[in-house]
Amino acid sequence: MSRINRRFAVTKVTRGQGDSAGRFYTDTRADTVTVEEPLEIRAGGDTLTTTMRTPGHDIELAHGWLYAEGLIKRAEDVTTARYCAGSQNPEGTNTYNLLDIDLAATAKPVTPEFIRLTPTTSACGVCGTQSISEILHKTHQPIEPVKLNPDLVMRLPDLLAAEQQQFRKTGGIHAAGAFDLDGNAVVVREDIGRHNAADKVIGHLLLGGSLPASDLILVMSSRASFELVQKAAMAGFPALVAVSAASSLAVELAREAGMALAGFTRPDRFNLYAGELA
Repeated sequence: MSRINRRFAVTKVTRGQGDSAGRFYTDTRADTVTVEEPLEIRAGGDTLTTTMRTPGHDIELAHGWLYAEGLIKRAEDVTTARYCAGSQNPEGTNTYNLLDIDLAATAKPVTPEFIRLTPTTSACGVCGTQSISEILHKTHQPIEPVKLNPDLVMRLPDLLAAEQQQFRKTGGIHAAGAFDLDGNAVVVREDIGRHNAADKVIGHLLLGGSLPASDLILVMSSRASFELVQKAAMAGFPALVAVSAASSLAVELAREAGMALAGFTRPDRFNLYAGELA
């Protein structure tokens, strides 16, 4: 059984058309849905966070989360990352839902402000950040602004969708992608949580020595929230392009950080909330 998606018997209900407009029809068949399971991330025996995610690329997710939180600055700040052998289901097999992280002495100490004892939903992301000024203080280095090519921005959502594998099967999963300024995909990750997808992308870039992402654009299949702009800023992305809307705090943070922010992006239009056009 795949850990990324599962099959269920699902009944599709449709309304009749024309002479059958008053009738409803049902069709029951197997359908594929995205898996959602908890991932608990521990460091030094302390639970840092528990997030609801789609299994896969968990090491990248953990590195991306630690980086966005400001606990680590480089891949070498994590000495080991392993699944806990004691985390088992009733059948006695490993659930792969508990990740133990060992931090090097160069990482920041795990102090109470880094610990999220309340489980994080797949939609929530990093909660509890107090202010925009705090985010800018934590950013690893200043963002180098770029001017956005309108044609490229309009093409990016379709370029992201073309890289999605699980969405074609389930229709219920978000994607994040890092693209270069010519529109080439560097890395694309999918997850039921948009923030987890972003963490996986950032973690992949961190492990590959490609941060800060000063020459890349972060593209999201979702709206642009404050937490997503925060993660992009921490990773050094000069631009974020979203398929849906941007929140007020996302716009404020992007403008303060010097990041370009586009939303409601379609093949023929988009809203530019922050930054400049080329």
